Amino acid sequence: MRKMLLSGDEAVALAAVDAAVALGTGYPGTPSTEILETFGAHGGRAQWAPNEKVALEVGLGAAFAGARVLVTMKHVGVNVAADPLFTAAYTGVSGALVLVSADDPGMASSQNEQDNRRYAVAAGIPMIEPSDSQEAYDFLREAVALSERWGLPVMLRMTTRVCHSKTLVARGAPAPAPPAPAFQRDIAGRVMVPGYARPAHRKLRAKLEEIQKAHESSPLNLWKKGDRRLGIVTSGVTWEHVQEAAPEASAFRIGTVYPLPIEALRAFARSVDRCVVVEEGDPFYVEQLRFAGIPVEGKPDMYRFGELNVERVRRILAGDVSPEPPPLKATPPRLCDACPYHPVYGTLQRLDCIVAGDIGCYTLGVMEPYRAMDTCVAMGASLGVGLGLRHVLPEAQARRVVSVIGDSTFVHSGLNGLVEMVYNPPPTGHVVIVLDNGTTAMTGQQEHPGTGRTLDHEATQKFSIEGFARACGVARVDVVDPVVDPKGFEKLLQERLAGNDLSLIVARKACVLAAADIRRWDKQNEEKAAACGGACEGAC
Repeated sequence: MRKMLLSGDEAVALAAVDAAVALGTGYPGTPSTEILETFGAHGGRAQWAPNEKVALEVGLGAAFAGARVLVTMKHVGVNVAADPLFTAAYTGVSGALVLVSADDPGMASSQNEQDNRRYAVAAGIPMIEPSDSQEAYDFLREAVALSERWGLPVMLRMTTRVCHSKTLVARGAPAPAPPAPAFQRDIAGRVMVPGYARPAHRKLRAKLEEIQKAHESSPLNLWKKGDRRLGIVTSGVTWEHVQEAAPEASAFRIGTVYPLPIEALRAFARSVDRCVVVEEGDPFYVEQLRFAGIPVEGKPDMYRFGELNVERVRRILAGDVSPEPPPLKATPPRLCDACPYHPVYGTLQRLDCIVAGDIGCYTLGVMEPYRAMDTCVAMGASLGVGLGLRHVLPEAQARRVVSVIGDSTFVHSGLNGLVEMVYNPPPTGHVVIVLDNGTTAMTGQQEHPGTGRTLDHEATQKFSIEGFARACGVARVDVVDPVVDPKGFEKLLQERLAGNDLSLIVARKACVLAAADIRRWDKQNEEKAAACGGACEGAC
């Protein structure tokens, strides 16, 4: 059989096609973004949602109808989706729902280093984890099968190295298509009021006990028999490092992250003289195994941070806690030379604004030469943080506070912050600047509801940022081009900071990296609309 060189993301997408997944939805975020893009390129129905919570809810609805669904996001996106996720474990699914959590050890492109294995335990959701692209393909298909077998959502945890590294993949035969989606009423199983949720929780725990027993003999786990003097428990990409760092050792590669195959691991630990857990991130397996009474060694705390590699694994096995060599110096990231945000941050710097910032490429305004960002917490947090500062600072300082957010992030989770601004306005008013570059630039120029184009760049209804602000009751709404008229932008910002009104300024200029593509897509969509005589109302 011909093999293909694929990244883990590409392998998951191909597996979704072969598993007859009916819908793929999510929010772009490195390192997960390429999954849905590739799924769509292979002919799958793929779409971007405004945020991860909405994506999971759409996926859940489709899975209630018996469809097979893939929902993708990066690790911090699961925080946004956590509300429906926990209850989805109670409701279960009629079809299959696989949630990909793409974790980012080392924070290559993230604001934290959280370990989402803990979500599986907290929510009561089965989780499996591949270690290379072939396993990413195989495990996605197995996750679909597990979800259908147990009637539960299943989490597929991946990490940056597995998502982006390429290994050979052998493609399997396409899965038989499931029955056509259909609605079947199940009020007790789907409406989680307390009277139905209490028995649903007991049912979930009973299922997890059965799944744990099944995981004891799951082929997703691998026991490699070797020198009994050293046994290593590991998972994910660290399995690859372990094989190179200690090829003679016995090793147990965990594929079923939760529920863990505790008795199989107990037997493995008994079969070796020394049992060491080598895992990236939190001491998750160490805690679980020690709680079960299995004596294992963990890694020194210094190795909790960042990604592991072959040399770090060797140091862990040797108990080496001497200082590690400093990382190679890298050129700090910065805004593109022709980025339309330069005049905005230049103005914010000159006016000595207190800037509550947000997540996106505009976060680079914190770097030299501007240093024009004072906070950055989470997607959409700029509005709430800015309002909090405005509420309590002395008036002279409060009038310097500005919330800065991008267009995709505003749609993702800035909307509620704007409602809060209207509902609880500070005495000095507030100023929000939406940096609208017409794309989700940081993750590779993906579409969002404010671009008027779908995941595959086809025309659709366009969300209006300024229209939403006006509808909410924001008193001052302005749309400006900060590149064409930087002095006009600065004058406008000074006026809005001096007043007591609520103000939203849309600084609109296309991302220089995406501008040519945007023009091409818009032209193609205009030509399609003209060809059908406008009967599609611009949505063809």
